Amino acid sequence: MTTRVSHPDSVGTEGSTAERLTPELLRAWAWHKQGLDGALAGCTSEEVLARAGWARSVGGGNPYLTLFARAGIRRDQVDEDVRELRLQELPTARGCTYVLGQADFAWALTLGKNAEEAFRVLARLGVDRGEITLLEEQILHVLSEADGPMDPKQLKDELGESVRSLGEEGKKKGVATTLPTALGLLQAAGRIRRVPVNGRLDQQRYAYTLWGLPPSTLDPEAARSELIRRYLGWTGGASLRQSQWFTGFTVAQSKAALAAVGAVEVPTASGEVLWMLPDDVERLTGFTAPDREQIQLLAGTDSLVLQRRNSGDLFADADKGLKLLNSTLAFQADLPDHAILDRGRIIGLWQYDPRKARIAHWVFDGPTAAVERRIGEVEAWIRGDLGDFRSFSLDSPASRQERIDALDAANG
Repeated sequence: MTTRVSHPDSVGTEGSTAERLTPELLRAWAWHKQGLDGALAGCTSEEVLARAGWARSVGGGNPYLTLFARAGIRRDQVDEDVRELRLQELPTARGCTYVLGQADFAWALTLGKNAEEAFRVLARLGVDRGEITLLEEQILHVLSEADGPMDPKQLKDELGESVRSLGEEGKKKGVATTLPTALGLLQAAGRIRRVPVNGRLDQQRYAYTLWGLPPSTLDPEAARSELIRRYLGWTGGASLRQSQWFTGFTVAQSKAALAAVGAVEVPTASGEVLWMLPDDVERLTGFTAPDREQIQLLAGTDSLVLQRRNSGDLFADADKGLKLLNSTLAFQADLPDHAILDRGRIIGLWQYDPRKARIAHWVFDGPTAAVERRIGEVEAWIRGDLGDFRSFSLDSPASRQERIDALDAANG
């Protein structure tokens, strides 16, 4: 059943509710829900990720900047949280890897299980389930005998002929051997975990060790409902299409989960309808955008953008035609550069230039004192904590040089 809401005691008719929910207000609302207004200052890493959402991890600096921007947490604290299993990088929604807190490990892992798809691919390559099941048991035995975590090469050497090469056809399908599938299934079951080789989340070099995570108490339907509840809380409201992109749920699964958490449809001034949690609907009626600047530099994969994949909505109307390297910025689903934002609005773009140990940037209307101050703070943090800021594992100073030069040129 579809439920639309209006709040006559607070903002009048349903029509006037929609008129009030302008893109400008909704940008500031999402900013607030993400804790980018200072609301998460003093929180632990786990608390930040529980309230703002899991940090997308693709071997880049986003998990670190997610925590630094919201709560000032430095890299050494994040790395300690990973060592102490307060945080882990795990495959979850849509099979993608995120950094999340320990309270979410077990149920979030159930969302990332895709054993049937993995076996379908292997079956086409002549591998049956029995072979993978046997390999899983052999991996567990080898790890139980090991002095510490083992990387994939060490495991492959130790397992010998138990790991089968799948030839050129396997390489085309992204599975050169049977080892990655077995490791992935064991990780999804919580029986092993990945350990960053040098303790850092932005290097994407891993070893594996035994884990033995207790299974989730949530069945698949309950886990889907919990993810929808979290997702709507993290975003402050999203369309059905946006929620499906993040979760990977079918329409039927999405609607069942939305009904289970009591989500309601809220029309907006742009004509878009957002699904929201009832408590957030109430909070939004009394919400006003901050008057003063609130500047943040965020990764292109930050939760503010990635959870709804709506970077185009975060540009002011006057900036939607801006181009960089012949591409219109607001027309791109995923930002090719990192964003400079003020209260949820993208006001500029940036990249880190390690050759000159600086942030190359383009602020569309020119930097204010607050923008310059925040650029300096993040620049100093990258130099001191990370050394470089990569978007993803294969990002390098050479690969981003063209964009650095384009930002410098746009900056004039």
